[in-house]
Amino acid sequence: MKLAFSTLGVPGMPVADVVRLAAGHGYQGVELRVHPEEPVHPRLLAAERAAVAEEFAKGGVEILTVAGYVRAAAEGDDAPVLAELAALVDLAGDLGAGNVRVFPGGGGQDPAEADAVAARRLAAAAPHAADRGVRVLLETHDSHRAGVDVARVVGAVGHGSVGALWDVMHTWLAGEDPAASHAVLAPHLGYVQVKDIASAEDTTPLALGTGVLPLAACLETLDAADPDGWVCWEYEKRWHPHAAELPDLLAAGREYLLRHALDGRS
Repeated sequence: MKLAFSTLGVPGMPVADVVRLAAGHGYQGVELRVHPEEPVHPRLLAAERAAVAEEFAKGGVEILTVAGYVRAAAEGDDAPVLAELAALVDLAGDLGAGNVRVFPGGGGQDPAEADAVAARRLAAAAPHAADRGVRVLLETHDSHRAGVDVARVVGAVGHGSVGALWDVMHTWLAGEDPAASHAVLAPHLGYVQVKDIASAEDTTPLALGTGVLPLAACLETLDAADPDGWVCWEYEKRWHPHAAELPDLLAAGREYLLRHALDGRS
């Protein structure tokens, strides 16, 4: 099992510092939040992209994912959504990242209509993603919070370059048991995003294992012996500036994840 953390936990941190933080705490990868307020975003020039990729390669840290904000099921025309998604795929390809994260974003649409819109757009994006060696992952989030919701869309696409990202907080908020989430997502699963919170009403990020999320049960569903399987800690410091600093928690978080993954294998 490989471990990563999201730069959502260290908003605005320079790339070189992110790489040093990951390498120094034993994390093999980083999920890059892609946004104009961050150092990495789709408007980077070719030389800037090459410099980012070189910085990660030099530090021996992988870019697991380009985490964008495309909403695959959003109401409106397909063209702007597909253009934004293509730009993220190209950024991921240029950086050597294996994945692009997208949200469902179906809003208040009829669920069947939201499914159809998301599946149509993801299917349209899949060939380009395959050409760039990138996988587009639909996260369990917002309108498609449960694993069964995301699996329904990804299954309808039926393309190897489109998969699922399991955010354990959202499947828990949907009332879905970890074993059920894993069962429906496993055929499509890119990786797992973990976090911990105080309650459904208070989603301020906490150190792993100190909140209410069933992290141990989620980790126990994974194949800890899989050397290519990823678990990423998404610590949402960007939205909760008064939360504890992520760098101070990374060492203990790594030990927690490895310990429970090993427990699940025993």
